Order: sequence, then structure tokens, then C-alpha cells
Amino acid sequence: MPASVLRPVLGALGLTQIRYVDPVRRGRASGLVAEVYRQVERDFGVLAPPMALHAPAPEVLAAAWLLLRETMVVPGAASRAAKEAVATAVSLGNTCPYCATIHNNALGLLTGVGVGVGVDGRTRPDPGSGAGAAELEGIVGWAMPAGGNPPQPPPFPAAQTPELVGVAVLLHYLNRVVNVFLRDVPLPPGVPEMALPMVLRVLGWAMMSASRRPHGPGLSLDLLPAAPLPADLSWAAGSPTIAEAFGRSCAAIEEAGRRSVPEAVRDLVLVNLVGWHGGPRGISRAWVEGLVEGLPEPQRPVARLALLVAFASYQVDATVVRGCRLAGLDDRALVEVSAWSAMAAARWLGGQLTAPR
Repeated sequence: MPASVLRPVLGALGLTQIRYVDPVRRGRASGLVAEVYRQVERDFGVLAPPMALHAPAPEVLAAAWLLLRETMVVPGAASRAAKEAVATAVSLGNTCPYCATIHNNALGLLTGVGVGVGVDGRTRPDPGSGAGAAELEGIVGWAMPAGGNPPQPPPFPAAQTPELVGVAVLLHYLNRVVNVFLRDVPLPPGVPEMALPMVLRVLGWAMMSASRRPHGPGLSLDLLPAAPLPADLSWAAGSPTIAEAFGRSCAAIEEAGRRSVPEAVRDLVLVNLVGWHGGPRGISRAWVEGLVEGLPEPQRPVARLALLVAFASYQVDATVVRGCRLAGLDDRALVEVSAWSAMAAARWLGGQLTAPR
């Protein structure tokens, strides 16, 4: 099937996977959403559901795409295989089966090396998958250390830091919103899981075909206005383009947070991030109730969602979302609350990846 036909078919099927918000159909997209959709199809190979789920909040959609394109898609000092290894390890550590499946599939297509989970719970290249496993093991261990422990020093040259830390931050962000708005497997509802290998082959072909085309740096930046790089993202300064992407994207997501997340809720999330290394908060959601009880009742549903997205996004379910709907959140606000909280956690965890030891 020609790529010109395959891309819209895959994109339409991908939109059926989005839950809790109404997806913006490809043919009905306009303005900023339409331009982002066009760039995603052109440069990533398919209108990926992790991007399209953001469409009810156009500026947040653009922010997510800037980060994906400039860190993952654009060639640089780090190989695409190294980036996919980081993406897979972070996704496994965050219990995001959707993203782990997609990126592990891409890694296998690139190198024959897959990332697995050992009996000790650690993510690592599968030694039986290919000769490149040993080279990737250090990157995998760095990207997602065991048990929420502080990460080790980066096992790669400093020139690769903006790209590989950028990919890690991007996936810490995407894993959280994907866990809220997408199913566990990259399949449309009602499609049996036995179809997954075939779907992955087609998706992998589309992504890898797109990756072989030229991708000039910075071509997505004009989607959002210029903004300075925040101090906590100083690791990105080694790449002007990636620094620009993070500056613009984080400014857009911060503005979304100011619009949709009450200040007291933002403060609650940020205070609880301090000292956290990514480990689980509890096997149930009981820990959330103790944190929100000091807030006014109308703010508690939003606070539950924000805290769960930051610390345990896999625990968000229809009950949590229903509470936000009853509190008055529309599709845009639901995406913006999730995006702000996910980025707050991603920025915090990204800073630890480069913290002095």
C-alpha cells in the first residue's frame, strides 16, 4: 500500500484508541492542530495517537510535537537506536505498556536488540536479541534505574546529553498522558491482541521509512512563540535547537497549567516531587486522599488527577476522570491538567539524570 494511502488509514485507526476526550479528526483539523498533524505525518510517518490525544489543547499539542521532533526524529550526536533504547526503558519503568511496545518494536527493527525486564525488575537489553545489547545496556540502566534509586552518571559523551536526556524527559511526559488517554496496547477497540504483531510491523515500517528521510533541525519551532530555557533544563543548552524546543514547549504547558490547574494544586504537586526518585507511592490510591484533604472540596478532583498523573499515571481510571467532569473540566482542561502535571514530573526526573554525583 502506498505511503500516501497508508498514513491516513493508520492515523484514522489511531484516533479510535483515544479515550475520555473527543479526538480531532484529521479532516476536521484546522489552524495549529492541522499544521501539527501535517508535520507529524510527514516527519514521524503516522499521526501517532500519543500526539493526537493532545489536540483538544492546540498549544499543548504543538509543545508535545516540538519535543518529539527535535529530540527523537532529528538526527544528531546520538543514534536513533540509543534514543529508542532510552524511550523503551523509561516507558517500562513508568508502567506504560503502550509506549514500551511501540519503542521496543522500533528498537528491534533498528538493531535486533529488544529491552526486557529481568527477574529483579530491572530493565535491560535482552542478551539473546542481538550483538548490540552490550552497547545499549549502560544507556538502559541509566535511563531507568532499579527501584526508584538515583540514576548513575550518564554512560555517553556529553555531546549526546541534550538528545538522550531530552528523550528521557519526553517519555516521562508522554508515558503519563498516554496512560490516561490511551489503552494499554496500540490497537483500536475491539481488535484482538493477536493482531498486534501485524500492526507493529506496519507501524514500524511507517516510522522507519520516515526516519530515513532528511529532517532539518528546528523546522517545528515556529509553531510556538520563543521563550527562554528554564534553569532546571540547563542540560539542554548544549543544543540550541533542543533548548529552543524545550523553552517554547514548557512555556506553553506552564500557561496551560495556569489556565486549568488551581495554584494550590500546582503547589501540592511540586512540593511532593521534591526528594522523589520515581518509585511507587502505593499499590492503591489511598495515598492521594491524604494529600488532597487539605484542599477545598471543588479542587480535590483536579488535585487527584494531577497527583496521579505525576506519581502513578497507571492508576488513573474512569472514576478519576468522571470526578473531574463533575467538577466542570471540559476536554481542553482535562488535557491541560494532565499535561502540566506530567511535565512537572518529567522535568523533575530529567534533572536527576544529570545531577552531580
